[in-house]
Amino acid sequence: MIETIKKQPGLGLRRMFARHLARQAGLKVMSPENPRQLARARIDKGGDRAPIAEGVKVSQIELSGRPALHFKPAETRPGGLLFLHGGGYCIGSPQSHKPYVSQLARALKVEAWSLDYRLAPEHVCPAAIEDGSDALAELRGKVDGPLIVSGDSAGGGLTLASVIRHRDAGRAMPDGLFLLSPWTDLSASGESSRTRAHKDPMLKPHYLEQGAALYLDGRDAQDPEASPLFADLSGLPPTLIQVGEDEILFDDSTRLTEKMQAAGVDVTCEVWEAMWHDFQLFAPVLPEAIVSVGHVKRWAKRVF
Repeated sequence: MIETIKKQPGLGLRRMFARHLARQAGLKVMSPENPRQLARARIDKGGDRAPIAEGVKVSQIELSGRPALHFKPAETRPGGLLFLHGGGYCIGSPQSHKPYVSQLARALKVEAWSLDYRLAPEHVCPAAIEDGSDALAELRGKVDGPLIVSGDSAGGGLTLASVIRHRDAGRAMPDGLFLLSPWTDLSASGESSRTRAHKDPMLKPHYLEQGAALYLDGRDAQDPEASPLFADLSGLPPTLIQVGEDEILFDDSTRLTEKMQAAGVDVTCEVWEAMWHDFQLFAPVLPEAIVSVGHVKRWAKRVF
C-alpha cells in the first residue's frame, strides 16, 4: 500500500530552513568533491548538533565484533531495534545518526543498537552486508521480544540485503523492517533519478554514481545482493517505508513496495508531500520529521 502524507500546515519558514540545511549537507558532506575523511568527520560532527532524546542513555559497545552504540530509554519493554546508518556506503557512522536513533528508541520504548559497519572503498560489497547480517544474528539470539531492523538511504538498502542474507541462511527472521528513503537500486534505473534531481536539495545523480562505484568495485550494479530491489523479496517481515515526494530515490521506494506486495509482504509506503531525501533526520527543526516518528510508533504497535 502506498499512501500520501500531507505536509504540516504553516511553519513554512522552518521548512525552508530545514531544506537549506539539507542543501548544505549535500554540498559539504555528500558531494564526492569533498575529501572522504573530511566528509566523514563532518557528518559525524553533525551528530552532536541535534539533541539526544530525553531520558535515553547512550553507550559504546561491541556488536558481532564491530563497534556500535547502545541506546537505552528510561522506560523499556521487551524487544529491540537494530539500526544501519546511511551515507552512501562510504561515510556515516552510529555517531552521525545518534540523535535520530535515540528518538526511535524513546518512541518505541525499546533498547536500540546502531552498528558501525565497514565502509567503502576500504571494504567493498559485501563486507557491509556481512556485518549487518552478523549483527542481526547476534541480536536475534539475545533480544527478548520482537526485533525491528531499520536503516536510512544506503542503510535502508543494507537493511534489506542483510535480512535477505539472514533469511537465506535459514535463521529466525526479525519481526519488522523500517526503511527511510532506502537506496535499493545502485544502477539508478528509476525515472526519479533524473526527473526529480532538481527537486532534491540533498542528493545529486553523480553523488550516487560515485558512491555506487566505490561500493560495487566492479560488481554489476543490478546484482541482487548489492541492489535488493532485484532480489527475491519473499518471506520478509512486515515493512514500513517512508520516502519524500521530492527525492531522487523516490522510485527506489515505490518500486520496492510494488515488488514486496507481489511477493506477499505486508508493506506500507508513506510518501511525504514536499519532503526530500532523509528528511526525518532534520528534527527538531522540521515539523514533518517530528511527526514521522509518531507514524513509526503507530506502525510498530503491530510488531510489539
